[in-house]
Amino acid sequence: MRAHDSATASTPIAITAPSPAAAPLPAPPAHTFGAGALLALLGVAAFSLTFPATAWALEGMGPWTVVMLRSVLAAALAGGCLAACRVRLPARRQWAGIAVVAAGVVLGFPLLTTLALRTSTTSHAAVVVGLLPLTTAAYSAVRTGSRPSRTFWLAALVGAAAVIAFAVQQSGGAPSTGDLYLFAALVLCAAGYGEGGRLARRMPGWQVIGWALVLSLPVTAPGAVLALNAEPAPQLTGHAVAGLLWLTAGSTFLGMVVWYRGMAAIGISRASQLQLAQPLLTLVWSVVLLGERLPPAAPLTALAVLACIVVTQRARS
Repeated sequence: MRAHDSATASTPIAITAPSPAAAPLPAPPAHTFGAGALLALLGVAAFSLTFPATAWALEGMGPWTVVMLRSVLAAALAGGCLAACRVRLPARRQWAGIAVVAAGVVLGFPLLTTLALRTSTTSHAAVVVGLLPLTTAAYSAVRTGSRPSRTFWLAALVGAAAVIAFAVQQSGGAPSTGDLYLFAALVLCAAGYGEGGRLARRMPGWQVIGWALVLSLPVTAPGAVLALNAEPAPQLTGHAVAGLLWLTAGSTFLGMVVWYRGMAAIGISRASQLQLAQPLLTLVWSVVLLGERLPPAAPLTALAVLACIVVTQRARS
């Protein structure tokens, strides 16, 4: 009887002891801050070529054709990778965030910026990426409840102001229809970046953008057919093909892969501030690839932006 009582007394302990199935999931492998920053910088470098590549693609294709084809081709690339790796479908709770990524990064930002570049130069369009880090950090703060320090916000505002002043000075400060497209693209892209960075903490970044591209296929595939029928037939010049290929592989897929991994490693707010360097990189590519003249104020703006990046990376959240 005593033996029976002793076994019975020990039963609750056995029941309440944590089992392997009930144990919390292990945290994802930790990356050093330097590695995360490097990944984010690679994403910024890829994105800095987006506007010049779009300008090249528009030389031989209509704007809707460019946007829909780049998304469909990138979805085929991403879908092939997902199938080859036998990646399981995301959890039901993750699809809402993936839909935001699709709406902002796959559809909204490419379409609106492509429409804007029909009338705006690449240097003028750089005002979008000048403001994007600040709006992404603001979205992240609201969405995730993060609280960056005052020093962080001050440096971010100064850096954004320097980029905006540079872009506005070069464009004469006259708002246009292209500016409205650019500011709308800014809001959508900030949401897509913020949701993608949040999801990338729980699933690999390449799967985030991969599923967003696949989710967009019911829109982009019919859209590509309609665009090809409605717009003039594409003229497959060297520039047009090279621009479309870079938009497909570099800007839409591979660039997003390293960018989301970088954001997951160092945080959305800090990673977003690295994009303050993107307008200056875009200006360099505009000179090299498009033959545009580099504005005299570019070196001073570059120094101001780099100083702000240093401050934001050192500011503690």
